[in-house]
Amino acid sequence: MQGKRALVTVHRDEVAPRFDLCTEVLVLDFDEGRVTRRKDLVLAHPSADELCDLILRMDVETVVCGGIEEEYYHYLRWKRLEVLDSVAGEIEVVVGALSQGHLRQGDIFYPEAGQK
Repeated sequence: MQGKRALVTVHRDEVAPRFDLCTEVLVLDFDEGRVTRRKDLVLAHPSADELCDLILRMDVETVVCGGIEEEYYHYLRWKRLEVLDSVAGEIEVVVGALSQGHLRQGDIFYPEAGQK
């Protein structure tokens, strides 16, 4: 990912399971496969409409989230944003995959049972 801005929905140290209930986001700027700027934002309350407005105001190009309602998914796609939904896992692992250009819709980053 080069010269791009991404937003990841956050719940504790993982990707938030639901876009519409998210109260924290991570905004990342990338250049040449590395994070050049990282900003954590805490939202006043969960609101998918307000989150979409924030995404557009911040010139985000890629949104990473868990579950997202079809209405918001299509709205963001209509605005020409890349939406990688159904992503699950620890934030740092997801950010690493995103910065290297390996993150795909539906990726799950949890170790299998019995692995450490």
